[in-house]
Amino acid sequence: MKRVLVTGAHGFLGRHTAAHFKKHGYEVIGIGHGFWKNDDPENSGIDQWIEADVDVRSLAKITKRIDYVVHCAGGSSVGCSVAAPMLEFQKTVTSTINILEYIRTRQPAAKLIVPSSAAVYGEREDKPILESESLNPVSPYGFYKKITEELCEAYAGNFNLSIVVIRFFSIYGNGLRKQLLWDACTKLSSTSRKVFFYGTGEETRDWLHVDDAVSLIYLMSQVGDRYNIVNGGGGRRETVLNILVQLKKLLGTRAEIVMNGNRKEGDPLHYWADIAKSQHYGWRPQKNIGNGLEEYVNWFQKDQKNTDLLARVNGNEE
Repeated sequence: MKRVLVTGAHGFLGRHTAAHFKKHGYEVIGIGHGFWKNDDPENSGIDQWIEADVDVRSLAKITKRIDYVVHCAGGSSVGCSVAAPMLEFQKTVTSTINILEYIRTRQPAAKLIVPSSAAVYGEREDKPILESESLNPVSPYGFYKKITEELCEAYAGNFNLSIVVIRFFSIYGNGLRKQLLWDACTKLSSTSRKVFFYGTGEETRDWLHVDDAVSLIYLMSQVGDRYNIVNGGGGRRETVLNILVQLKKLLGTRAEIVMNGNRKEGDPLHYWADIAKSQHYGWRPQKNIGNGLEEYVNWFQKDQKNTDLLARVNGNEE
């Protein structure tokens, strides 16, 4: 049985990645931090869970042969990188060099898949972005992802490691409890008559369902290239306002959406992936944004009901 190590396996992308590899018959080892509550690691497809930092000492304890490493640990948002740049550097860059050293010294035959971000591209015109375009990040988060890519390229070239970098655009799906969709659903579900959001609403993003994201991760793990970079996006763009309007309709709320006209620091106006290279390997996004948003809202509402029920139970026990 082949074995995969997933860092950050308690997080949104990490959980889905672990479950996907498990479904394909892999033994899954997860490392990172997180409180599992009732959904223990086994229910997420994780055979062995290591509660630890992604550091040299913790990784050295993993002595089983590893065939693949998916490095999902690290910072996950522009906002956090602006608020706490040093901490996010350690989460993203330091953890990556630790993984690279672990593979170089202990698992040289393992293939590394690194989820990167479209944030490395920086400010762009409203047109599809190719992997070959120059990188010009505008946020600490984007700079850190660029550094991790450069480290990966250096290790692949100097130490003959097999590494794939996937520049993901806006990943969403069940279990995502942050960023625009979560924030919007939370605000639109409140009793407020008006709900306010950053920007003009004309900003565009390329959305990719997490099921399609992990299918791309799995596919690229099977590709034999020594070092490769591909985009992970839906291949089409949606305005932020259009997403908000769809969420409002699905939630059945009458709240008025108000755009405040202010841009968040580090957020570019437009992101749109050219996915021809990913498609060359036989990958195609399967879930359209309409169905994906409907599924997300259903999950969100169920999650909120469960949270409210748990709060009432805990209140009665006090």
